[in-house]
Order: sequence, then C-alpha cells, then structure tokens
Amino acid sequence: MYFESTRLPWAIPSPNMPNPDTALVYPGMCLLEATNISEGRGTTRPFETFGAPWIESWGFSQHLNSLSLPGVYFRPLQFQPTFNKYQGEVCEGCFIHVTDRLSFRPFLTGITIILETLRLRPNKFEWKQPPYEYEFEKMPFDILVGNGWIRGMIENLKTLEEMEGRWDAEKENFATIRPGLLLYE
Repeated sequence: MYFESTRLPWAIPSPNMPNPDTALVYPGMCLLEATNISEGRGTTRPFETFGAPWIESWGFSQHLNSLSLPGVYFRPLQFQPTFNKYQGEVCEGCFIHVTDRLSFRPFLTGITIILETLRLRPNKFEWKQPPYEYEFEKMPFDILVGNGWIRGMIENLKTLEEMEGRWDAEKENFATIRPGLLLYE
C-alpha cells in the first residue's frame, strides 16, 4: 500500500522525511548514512538527493542509468547542504526519480549506489566508523543492513546478482520461521 491509498494527510515524521516520495526511497538511501556519501540531509529533498564533492554528477548519473535498475532514473545535480555531511560545500550527485513504484527496489538501488561509488572512486569512498547511535563496536553499515556479509561483498566488488542470491536465500529461510513469530495476522 502506498501512502496516498490511506487517504490520510501526510504528517512529517522527521525533518528529513518531508513527503511520501522520501519514504519510498528511504529503505535503500538510508544506507548512505553509513558512508561518506551525503544522503541529502540539509537539502529540501533528503534521501532523494545524494552525492559528495568528489563525485562527478554527469558521468555518475549516466553510469547508474546504464545499469537499468528497475523503476528508477538518476538525474545529475549539484547541491549544497545547509547541515550534516559537507555542510556549505557544493556536492555533485544525483536526484532519484522513481519512474515505476511497482518495480522500484529501494534496497537494491541503495546497495548499487554504494557499490558503484566504491568501484568508480575507491580512493575517496569511506565507510563511517563506530560509534553509531548507541552501538560502539559494530560498523554502522552492518547495523543498518543487519549483517556484516553485505559490506564484505561490496568491499570485494561482488556482483549484485551474487548479493541478491544470498539475501534471497536468507529471505526464504526467514519466510519459513516467520509464521511462528507473528503476534497478529
């Protein structure tokens, strides 16, 4: 169900979640919080906007679009965050246009952005180090995705297909134990 189907007014749950479009991309774009890529906080369209001073927006958007990710188009842009990462600096990056909500895969899109940034700019890309929130030992990215193996596969430049195969297997395993965990149906 998409938010407009609820027929409820949008109540901003966070200054960084200004509209339902933000909520649509958030499940994948929040992963950028655990990197040195700006997730667009400090702009009027956080999580739909991303980049860094060391990204070249035209080439990066063309590269991402060449991957033909489902339901999404990347438009090159420049932005200057008013707070958070790169406050006051001009960043280059992309704006995410979801072109087909039914086929769009936000988690896959976020992983792809991180993987391709590391592939294209290995000398600039960095993972955020602990602490993160209230955790002082685990890597912030591992906290956000719930495991350490995805970060390891990204660092080893594994393919999206390899990663999807592994998380699909984990999803199938969870589907078998899920019914016993539900409180309500």
